[in-house]
Amino acid sequence: MTDVLQKSSKDDQPAPRRAGDKVLDAAETLFYAQGIRAVGVEEIVNVAGVGKPSLYRAFGSKEELIVAVLQRQEAGFWRRLEESVAACPNDPRAQLIHFFRGTAERSRLGGYRGCAHSNAAVEYPEEGLVRGEALGFKTRQRERFTQMARDMGAADPQGLADELLLLLEGVYVARQIHGPSGPAQRVGHAAETLIAARLGG
Repeated sequence: MTDVLQKSSKDDQPAPRRAGDKVLDAAETLFYAQGIRAVGVEEIVNVAGVGKPSLYRAFGSKEELIVAVLQRQEAGFWRRLEESVAACPNDPRAQLIHFFRGTAERSRLGGYRGCAHSNAAVEYPEEGLVRGEALGFKTRQRERFTQMARDMGAADPQGLADELLLLLEGVYVARQIHGPSGPAQRVGHAAETLIAARLGG
Protein backbone atom coordinates (compact mmCIF):
# COMPACT_ATOMS: atom_id res chain seq x y z
CA MET A 1 0.00 0.00 0.00
CA THR A 2 2.87 2.35 0.83
CA ASP A 3 4.47 1.65 -2.55
CA VAL A 4 1.21 2.50 -4.33
CA LEU A 5 0.89 5.79 -2.45
CA GLN A 6 4.48 6.69 -3.22
CA LYS A 7 4.01 5.92 -6.89
CA SER A 8 0.80 7.97 -7.08
CA SER A 9 2.47 10.91 -5.41
CA LYS A 10 5.33 10.78 -7.89
CA ASP A 11 2.98 10.46 -10.88
CA ASP A 12 1.01 13.50 -9.73
CA GLN A 13 4.07 15.72 -9.92
CA PRO A 14 3.96 18.12 -12.88
CA ALA A 15 6.37 17.18 -15.65
CA PRO A 16 9.36 19.47 -15.94
CA ARG A 17 8.89 22.05 -18.70
CA ARG A 18 10.86 21.42 -21.85
CA ALA A 19 13.56 23.90 -22.79
CA GLY A 20 11.83 24.49 -26.12
CA ASP A 21 8.62 25.52 -24.36
CA LYS A 22 10.53 27.94 -22.16
CA VAL A 23 12.18 29.47 -25.22
CA LEU A 24 8.84 29.79 -27.02
CA ASP A 25 7.21 31.46 -24.01
CA ALA A 26 10.07 33.91 -23.61
CA ALA A 27 10.22 34.73 -27.32
CA GLU A 28 6.47 35.29 -27.54
CA THR A 29 6.52 37.75 -24.63
CA LEU A 30 9.63 39.60 -25.80
CA PHE A 31 8.69 39.83 -29.48
CA TYR A 32 5.23 41.15 -28.68
CA ALA A 33 6.42 43.72 -26.16
CA GLN A 34 9.58 44.97 -27.89
CA GLY A 35 9.33 43.99 -31.55
CA ILE A 36 10.95 41.03 -33.24
CA ARG A 37 14.08 42.63 -34.66
CA ALA A 38 14.80 44.40 -31.37
CA VAL A 39 15.13 41.10 -29.52
CA GLY A 40 18.24 38.98 -29.89
CA VAL A 41 18.78 35.30 -29.25
CA GLU A 42 20.91 36.11 -26.20
CA GLU A 43 18.04 37.94 -24.51
CA ILE A 44 15.59 35.15 -25.32
CA VAL A 45 17.73 32.41 -23.75
CA ASN A 46 18.49 34.58 -20.74
CA VAL A 47 14.80 35.14 -20.05
CA ALA A 48 14.02 31.48 -20.76
CA GLY A 49 16.80 30.34 -18.43
CA VAL A 50 18.32 27.96 -20.97
CA GLY A 51 21.44 27.88 -23.14
CA LYS A 52 21.67 28.79 -26.82
CA PRO A 53 22.06 25.15 -27.87
CA SER A 54 18.57 24.47 -26.44
CA LEU A 55 17.07 27.16 -28.67
CA TYR A 56 18.76 25.88 -31.81
CA ARG A 57 17.94 22.25 -31.03
CA ALA A 58 14.27 23.12 -30.69
CA PHE A 59 13.88 25.63 -33.53
CA GLY A 60 16.96 25.59 -35.75
CA SER A 61 17.09 29.37 -36.21
CA LYS A 62 15.61 32.60 -34.95
CA GLU A 63 13.35 32.71 -38.02
CA GLU A 64 11.92 29.29 -37.23
CA LEU A 65 11.33 30.44 -33.66
CA ILE A 66 9.48 33.52 -34.95
CA VAL A 67 7.27 31.28 -37.10
CA ALA A 68 6.49 29.08 -34.08
CA VAL A 69 5.48 32.18 -32.10
CA LEU A 70 3.24 33.36 -34.93
CA GLN A 71 1.62 29.93 -35.18
CA ARG A 72 0.84 30.03 -31.48
CA GLN A 73 -0.63 33.52 -31.88
CA GLU A 74 -2.74 32.34 -34.81
CA ALA A 75 -4.12 29.49 -32.71
CA GLY A 76 -5.18 32.08 -30.14
CA PHE A 77 -7.02 34.10 -32.76
CA TRP A 78 -8.99 31.08 -34.01
CA ARG A 79 -9.79 30.08 -30.44
CA ARG A 80 -11.27 33.52 -29.73
CA LEU A 81 -13.26 33.49 -32.96
CA GLU A 82 -14.63 30.03 -32.19
CA GLU A 83 -15.66 31.23 -28.75
CA SER A 84 -17.76 33.92 -30.46
CA VAL A 85 -19.20 31.33 -32.83
CA ALA A 86 -20.15 29.13 -29.89
CA ALA A 87 -21.69 32.09 -28.05
CA CYS A 88 -24.06 32.85 -30.96
CA PRO A 89 -25.01 29.52 -32.58
CA ASN A 90 -26.21 29.59 -36.20
CA ASP A 91 -25.98 33.39 -36.40
CA PRO A 92 -22.83 34.54 -38.26
CA ARG A 93 -23.88 38.17 -38.02
CA ALA A 94 -24.07 38.01 -34.23
CA GLN A 95 -20.90 35.93 -34.12
CA LEU A 96 -18.86 38.60 -35.88
CA ILE A 97 -20.33 41.42 -33.79
CA HIS A 98 -19.55 39.40 -30.63
CA PHE A 99 -16.00 38.88 -31.87
CA PHE A 100 -15.44 42.59 -32.57
CA ARG A 101 -16.84 43.57 -29.18
CA GLY A 102 -14.42 41.11 -27.62
CA THR A 103 -11.59 42.66 -29.62
CA ALA A 104 -12.45 46.06 -28.16
CA GLU A 105 -12.30 44.56 -24.67
CA ARG A 106 -8.94 42.91 -25.35
CA SER A 107 -7.53 46.19 -26.62
CA ARG A 108 -8.05 47.68 -23.15
CA LEU A 109 -5.57 45.26 -21.62
CA GLY A 110 -2.23 46.58 -20.49
CA GLY A 111 0.57 45.84 -22.91
CA TYR A 112 -1.78 45.29 -25.85
CA ARG A 113 0.14 45.88 -29.09
CA GLY A 114 -2.32 44.71 -31.69
CA CYS A 115 -1.76 41.72 -33.93
CA ALA A 116 1.56 39.90 -33.85
CA HIS A 117 1.18 39.01 -37.53
CA SER A 118 0.54 42.60 -38.59
CA ASN A 119 3.54 43.70 -36.55
CA ALA A 120 5.70 40.97 -38.12
CA ALA A 121 4.61 41.91 -41.65
CA VAL A 122 5.67 45.50 -41.00
CA GLU A 123 9.02 44.43 -39.56
CA TYR A 124 9.67 41.99 -42.41
CA PRO A 125 8.65 43.74 -45.65
CA GLU A 126 10.92 41.47 -47.68
CA GLU A 127 9.81 38.04 -48.88
CA GLY A 128 10.84 35.23 -46.59
CA LEU A 129 9.78 32.73 -43.95
CA VAL A 130 8.44 35.26 -41.44
CA ARG A 131 6.51 37.39 -43.92
CA GLY A 132 5.13 34.27 -45.57
CA GLU A 133 3.78 33.04 -42.24
CA ALA A 134 2.20 36.40 -41.45
CA LEU A 135 0.57 36.75 -44.85
CA GLY A 136 -0.63 33.15 -44.79
CA PHE A 137 -2.57 33.85 -41.62
CA LYS A 138 -4.03 37.05 -43.04
CA THR A 139 -5.20 35.10 -46.11
CA ARG A 140 -6.88 32.45 -43.96
CA GLN A 141 -8.49 35.18 -41.86
CA ARG A 142 -9.85 36.88 -44.96
CA GLU A 143 -11.24 33.60 -46.29
CA ARG A 144 -13.01 32.87 -43.00
CA PHE A 145 -14.57 36.32 -42.76
CA THR A 146 -15.69 36.03 -46.39
CA GLN A 147 -17.38 32.71 -45.64
CA MET A 148 -19.11 34.17 -42.60
CA ALA A 149 -20.29 37.14 -44.67
CA ARG A 150 -21.60 34.71 -47.28
CA ASP A 151 -23.39 32.71 -44.59
CA MET A 152 -25.19 35.82 -43.37
CA GLY A 153 -26.44 36.54 -46.88
CA ALA A 154 -24.25 39.48 -47.88
CA ALA A 155 -24.62 40.41 -51.55
CA ASP A 156 -20.85 41.05 -51.72
CA PRO A 157 -19.25 38.73 -49.15
CA GLN A 158 -15.69 39.60 -50.14
CA GLY A 159 -16.41 43.32 -49.91
CA LEU A 160 -17.93 43.00 -46.44
CA ALA A 161 -15.08 40.77 -45.26
CA ASP A 162 -12.48 43.24 -46.49
CA GLU A 163 -14.21 46.15 -44.77
CA LEU A 164 -14.38 44.19 -41.51
CA LEU A 165 -10.69 43.38 -41.82
CA LEU A 166 -9.94 47.07 -42.29
CA LEU A 167 -11.77 47.72 -39.02
CA LEU A 168 -9.74 45.02 -37.32
CA GLU A 169 -6.41 46.33 -38.58
CA GLY A 170 -7.53 49.79 -37.52
CA VAL A 171 -8.00 48.58 -33.96
CA TYR A 172 -4.43 47.25 -33.88
CA VAL A 173 -2.97 50.61 -34.92
CA ALA A 174 -5.41 52.89 -33.08
CA ARG A 175 -4.78 51.15 -29.77
CA GLN A 176 -1.03 51.70 -30.04
CA ILE A 177 -1.46 55.36 -30.99
CA HIS A 178 -4.41 56.49 -28.87
CA GLY A 179 -4.23 54.09 -25.94
CA PRO A 180 -6.88 51.89 -24.30
CA SER A 181 -9.64 54.53 -24.23
CA GLY A 182 -9.25 55.73 -27.81
CA PRO A 183 -11.07 54.90 -31.06
CA ALA A 184 -10.37 51.17 -30.76
CA GLN A 185 -13.18 50.98 -28.20
CA ARG A 186 -15.75 51.78 -30.90
CA VAL A 187 -14.94 48.82 -33.14
CA GLY A 188 -17.87 46.69 -31.92
CA HIS A 189 -20.34 49.44 -32.78
CA ALA A 190 -18.55 50.13 -36.07
CA ALA A 191 -18.74 46.46 -37.08
CA GLU A 192 -22.43 46.29 -36.21
CA THR A 193 -23.15 49.46 -38.22
CA LEU A 194 -21.15 48.24 -41.19
CA ILE A 195 -22.84 44.84 -41.28
CA ALA A 196 -26.29 46.42 -40.99
CA ALA A 197 -25.52 48.77 -43.89
CA ARG A 198 -24.25 45.92 -46.02
CA LEU A 199 -27.25 43.72 -45.29
CA GLY A 200 -29.79 46.51 -45.60
CA GLY A 201 -30.80 46.78 -41.97
